[in-house]
Formats: sequence, structure tokens, C-alpha cells
Amino acid sequence: MGKDVITALDFAGREQALAFLDLFAAEERKPFVKIGMELYYAEGPDIVREIKARGHKIFLDLKLHDIPNTVRKTMAVLSRLDVDMCNLHAAGTSEMMKAALEGLTRPDGTRPLLIAVTQLTSTSEQRMKDELLINATMRDTVAVYARNAADSGLDGVVCSPLEASFVKEECGKNFLTVTPGIRFADSAGDDQVRITTPAKAKEIGSDYIVVGRPITAAADPIAAYKRCVEEFVS
Repeated sequence: MGKDVITALDFAGREQALAFLDLFAAEERKPFVKIGMELYYAEGPDIVREIKARGHKIFLDLKLHDIPNTVRKTMAVLSRLDVDMCNLHAAGTSEMMKAALEGLTRPDGTRPLLIAVTQLTSTSEQRMKDELLINATMRDTVAVYARNAADSGLDGVVCSPLEASFVKEECGKNFLTVTPGIRFADSAGDDQVRITTPAKAKEIGSDYIVVGRPITAAADPIAAYKRCVEEFVS
């Protein structure tokens, strides 16, 4: 599976999201996009259908975390939106992840990619220990969550780019690593604490990078997107 840049459509509503995508209307390469909670909760499933109809691949980033039965039923609904990737929290345990996979799989056996969030890239090891009462290291915690996801039949995990290489070591080279926390070397880190550049993410084995503000808030979003592609994919 080829590497790709996923552009995070972290906009408050349909008008802003579609105005951003209109910038790419004449471009040969249509960005793979992430629709997160902000946009999905503002506009509902219609925004997913509309962006899909424009020819974009979609990562639906809703990070489900609930009892297995609820997650199973919700994934069955999301599967009908024909997205390319969706996710849940690995902290929901193997039972929940297996239930999600059951719900996501369509009658013909097809389904979107399913990945699990290990630890958010805004979470530091110290906060994990102080506030979540997880006394293992970040590396060990991510490794265990990733193994649980792999054993549950999932396709990969969301992790920081700093953890992508050892997730591959733990779960195999075909286990996908989807890594947010990407910033250009000359840009600010914002609220992310476990970050790296597109070029470094490529070097350490990320399969997909998720890039938001460095592209969407850039003075020239098309140039910023192409820079990401050049550094990570080319």
C-alpha cells in the first residue's frame, strides 16, 4: 500500500470545507482528506457523501469508544457512507475492537480500513502518568495497544510519528501507521507535543501522515500540500 498525505479538514462547517477543497478543483491529485468530529457534528453524514462525490478518499476520524454493542451498530452505519478509513480508541479493549470490525464489514465482505488510536499526539508521557494513571512508558503503552489492535484484526493504528518504527517492529511491516503531529521544520508545533516533519516521518516508516494547520492555514495551501507530498511520498 502506497504512502499518502491525509489533509485534515478541521473546519467549522460545510462552506469553509468546500471552499478549501475548491482550491484543488483544477489539480490532478485530489487530496485524501480527514473529516473529524468538528465538521461531522456540524454537518452530519451529508458532508461525507458530498466530499466523496467530489472524488476524494476519506478518513472519517470519529474515534469511537463505547460498549461493544454500540460500537458494532455505529460502525455498521458508518460503513454505508463508503469512507476509506475510520477509527476508534484502542483503550476500548479487544472486545470493542472486534465488535467494531464485525459492524464495519459489509455483507459482501468489503469494508473500510479500521485503525485504532493509541495515545493522542497532544498527550505527553508525564500527563499519561499523572492524569490517566498509566505508569508504563509511552513506548510500552503504544506497543501494547498496537498489539491488541493487530490481534483484534485491525489494519493499523494512529500513533505519533515518533512511535511508527517500533509499531512496525511489534506488529509487522504491513500493519499501518497513521501519524498526525506533522509539522514542517520551519513551522510552529501548536498544541502537539510528539511531532516530526514529513521527511522524517517517511524515513521512520509512517504509512500515512495527517496534516492540518500547516496546509489549511498556509498562505498558499496548494503549495503547502505539494510540499508535504514531495517530502513524504516522492
